Amino acid sequence: MQRTEPPLIVVAMLLAALAGFVDAIAFTSLGGFFAAFMSGNATRLGVGLGSGDSYVAMMAGALILIFVSGVIVAGVIERAAGLRARGAAMAAVTLLLFAAAILSAVIPGPAVLLLLAGAMGVQSGIFTRDGDGSIGLTSLTGSLVRMGQRLAGALMGDSDRWGWVPYLTLWIGFVAGAVSGAASQWRWGWNALWLAAMLAAAITLVLVRLGRPEPAPVRH
Repeated sequence: MQRTEPPLIVVAMLLAALAGFVDAIAFTSLGGFFAAFMSGNATRLGVGLGSGDSYVAMMAGALILIFVSGVIVAGVIERAAGLRARGAAMAAVTLLLFAAAILSAVIPGPAVLLLLAGAMGVQSGIFTRDGDGSIGLTSLTGSLVRMGQRLAGALMGDSDRWGWVPYLTLWIGFVAGAVSGAASQWRWGWNALWLAAMLAAAITLVLVRLGRPEPAPVRH
């Protein structure tokens, strides 16, 4: 993450907040399943299989498959779109979130959660290029581990004394997004998804702008 340009670090923090926001809405609306936190869904899958609860097992398994499918879509977009990959992938996230918001107004239920998981899968694959593959937008455990490693290095005298700060900020961004998502869901219900979709649209515009190639210098 230290090799990533500062503007993209800020975008990554906003994306972490968006993931927390969406995850909180999913968790509080549909029986404790997750849209972004696949470790939680893996636990629910295991519990469902172990306890014989077929609905829990099937729902958790479907969410994991849809999330992975979203990551695959992000990888395909990266290969196809080149320098504009991040903006294109984020546009896909935005479309999925708007689709989830529309569907929730008509048929709120598991189908909405599947769309959210797909959106979070695509989003998690946005930062995969050389230099920023260590940015985990939905993996809080990974961020905490890297933060601890950087802190250990700082305590042992490494020159990079503040390398742990970006990972802490990512974690704080996710938690802050989760707090906002839970509060918004409590107040507006499924309509809170419109806020997530609009935030995603704003981030898309930023990534599209950042992905534009620099104009060639004019020679006289």
